[in-house]
Amino acid sequence: MKRRFGLFLLSFALLTTISVPPAEAAGTRLIVRVDGGLPLIQTVCKLLGCTVNYGLGDPAGQVFLITTGSLLPNTFLSTLRLQLGVIDAELDLKGKIQAATGTSVPSALYDQTPVTYFGATVRRGYVNQPASQIIGIAATQSKFNVDGAGIVAVIDTGVDPNHPALVPVLLPGYDFTRNRDSADEKGDVQQSTAAVVDGVQPAWVNQSTAAVVDQSTAAVVDGSQTTAFGHGTMVAGIVHLVAPQAWILPLKAFNADGSGYTSDVIRAVYRAVNANANVLNMSFSFSSSSQELSQAMTFANKKNLILVASAGNDGKNVAVYPAAYSDRVMGVASTTNTDTRSSFSNYGQPQVFVAAPGEGVVTTYPWGTYAAAWGTSFSTPFVAGAAALLLDVNVSATGSAAAQSIAHAKVLSNDLANGRLDLYQAVAAWHQALGLK
Repeated sequence: MKRRFGLFLLSFALLTTISVPPAEAAGTRLIVRVDGGLPLIQTVCKLLGCTVNYGLGDPAGQVFLITTGSLLPNTFLSTLRLQLGVIDAELDLKGKIQAATGTSVPSALYDQTPVTYFGATVRRGYVNQPASQIIGIAATQSKFNVDGAGIVAVIDTGVDPNHPALVPVLLPGYDFTRNRDSADEKGDVQQSTAAVVDGVQPAWVNQSTAAVVDQSTAAVVDGSQTTAFGHGTMVAGIVHLVAPQAWILPLKAFNADGSGYTSDVIRAVYRAVNANANVLNMSFSFSSSSQELSQAMTFANKKNLILVASAGNDGKNVAVYPAAYSDRVMGVASTTNTDTRSSFSNYGQPQVFVAAPGEGVVTTYPWGTYAAAWGTSFSTPFVAGAAALLLDVNVSATGSAAAQSIAHAKVLSNDLANGRLDLYQAVAAWHQALGLK
């Protein structure tokens, strides 16, 4: 029943959202907030010689992506900010998804024994992997009778919409990199899915991912333009592992090379809000803060979305965004399977709120197969899934309430804030907060 209710809400939200016409933004990209909507920014661009591409979906309809062919973009930016009706403007910067270099292929990826997991046939190595046991997935689901609820929006590279493990819980997504319905990331590679055959042995498809695909497929996705291929499907698979009955809404804002624009992320955030999402997984980072991204985070937070983001893979105490918006977002670091900080994981405040396993995590991969992955990208969806479990106890779990419960973690070290995610403690704390037994 809860799935049908969620689907109705999503359908209503999508019907009331203005569609964005396809447009390829050429030149220097700028994000502009105005007081006067489309007519105002059109007038400004006619005066300054810029092009209005489209609105970014903010509720007031005042934020736009524009482009300029100016050879001095910073000078143009200064001029733009002086125009009557322009509240602010910023460069549309690129961010990156968060994957790290892998080591040896985990034994769980070799375990291809089929098992049933909440109505779908999956691989045993996916369900029973070390990360699942470390954070207590099975014990928590069993003790508290929780399997996830609500909608988890995943802003990423897209998803394999036909993956057998994910099909039952996937909602229709959107591709902001192409401005079209469907978030199928398989369109980013030039190979027929019919030609893909599972390999007997996992193959390295990039530095952060070992996938169960044949060698010809591995060669297709092993290149500079496809280093992040499969990232969104892998993230979605981890959310599903923790909260198998939660809906997943894929929002493609990143390309197969791992890059994505601030403007597309902002559009995805507002889309998630309009789609009545409850949790927002953001396994990516920007090195600099964006005023408009920050405002989108604030808007989503006020709409009671639980916001979760990667702390980054620089191995440093350095702020990245949106994780560093710590008053609204839970930043997630990575730990090893022996409960130490991963060497690649960022640490410290404000970018880290909690940590979760992020090394050799076995998860879903395009073409209906599986992979092992490394990075804070793959720690983050464990926490997003935890939030969906809290919603299954009571839908009143807001961002602050979820954070208070998830903060009941296994303390490891000061640089990992509240410590490593412990699902049992988190759900138990939520029960206690609600006065439940």
